[in-house]
Order: sequence, then structure tokens, then C-alpha cells
Amino acid sequence: MWRRETVRAQAHTLEAIIASLMLLSSLVFALQMTAVTPLSASTSSQHIENQQEATGNGVLVAAAEADALKPAILYWNNSAEEFHNVAGQEKYYTSGPPDNTFGRMLERTFNRQGIAYNVYLKFTSPSGENVIRPYIYNGVPTDNAVTATYTVALTDDDPLYDADETANRTRIGDTNVTHPIQDTGRSHYNTVRLEVIAWRI
Repeated sequence: MWRRETVRAQAHTLEAIIASLMLLSSLVFALQMTAVTPLSASTSSQHIENQQEATGNGVLVAAAEADALKPAILYWNNSAEEFHNVAGQEKYYTSGPPDNTFGRMLERTFNRQGIAYNVYLKFTSPSGENVIRPYIYNGVPTDNAVTATYTVALTDDDPLYDADETANRTRIGDTNVTHPIQDTGRSHYNTVRLEVIAWRI
């Protein structure tokens, strides 16, 4: 009788050990499946990306309402064949935004919050090819970069702007204009999509 109870007790102990091992294995497996690493997407990082996207869209809309987008595109030194006050050999801004209303709005919105950004001008060439031209370039975006866009229509009579943001007598449709956005030959000069790509540094 005593031996039978001992065997039964040993059997219960063995079952308890096996059950504990199975439970422990399940917990380890579950933790491995849900491990959080620095590269894992999280609710908080998604929230930050959503905020950055909303900020990008907001600054473009605000700039459009302030009539600052078209002058930014046409902020062009026709004789030097580059945007005004571009530093270095590049034909776009790499050491800060342009000294115009749109550039200052970008600086207030992004630079002071530690957010890097690139701005591109996207348009169609007279031959129908899609062209992407850098306007502001601050480096290669990270994987969590967000994009905001705004479309601006240009007409033949739109003036180019001097460095002080004053419209001059040169029209973008004039034959001597060196601006990279060319006339498509359609009802209007061309349509430009401003694209802002932003990411946290």
C-alpha cells in the first residue's frame, strides 16, 4: 500500500514537472515572437510618423494660402541658371532652406524640431517624361520617413522672382528663361508637384 502511494506521488510529481516545462516553453516561445527591438514598429513611432506627415501637409497648405509656393518655385537667378543664393556647385539648397517665405516656413516647422527634410519638384518634360529635381536636399531619408505633396500650376505669364522675393519682368514662358521646368506646350505652362519628405534625426 505504501509503495503504491509512493509510485502515485512520483507520477503526480513527474506530471507537474512536465506541465511546468511545457508552460515555460510556451512563455519563452511567446516572448520570442513578440520581442521588441529598437527597429520594431510601435504605436508610439507610428504616432510620431503620423504627426510628421500631418506637419508636412500643414506647412504646404499654409504656404499655399500665403501664396508662397509658386514664388518659391520661381525663385530663380536666370543669368546664373540656378536658384538664388545656392551654396556650392549644386543647383539646389544643401546648407539650409532658401531665404524666401517658403524656406522660412520650413525652417520654423522642421529645423527647430530636429526633423530633417528634402523637397523635390516633380513635373513632366515636353517629351512626356516624369522629371524629379531636388529643391532642398539634406541627405538620405530613414525608413520611417513620411511624404507630403502639393500641386502648383504654372502659366506662361508667371514672373520669376529676385533674391528679395520681388517679381521681376522676366516671365517663365519667355524664350530666354533657363528655369529647369520647361513648357509642355499645352493650355498652361506646366504643373509642378512639390514633395516634402521628412524624418526625425
